[in-house]
Amino acid sequence: MARIITDACVSCGACAPECPTNAISEGDGKFEIDAAECIDCGACESVCPTGAIEQA
Repeated sequence: MARIITDACVSCGACAPECPTNAISEGDGKFEIDAAECIDCGACESVCPTGAIEQA
């Protein structure tokens, strides 16, 4: 199951470089996770300063 980025995202970009599959990209107003690429490793969730990343 992929992770999602909620509206609590402040577009800081801390999550994107942590993703081993490059599934995170900047979207419209917040970052987004490509569910097809996400391997649900949790690396992004642990670095998010606002806790905006959670399991879908």
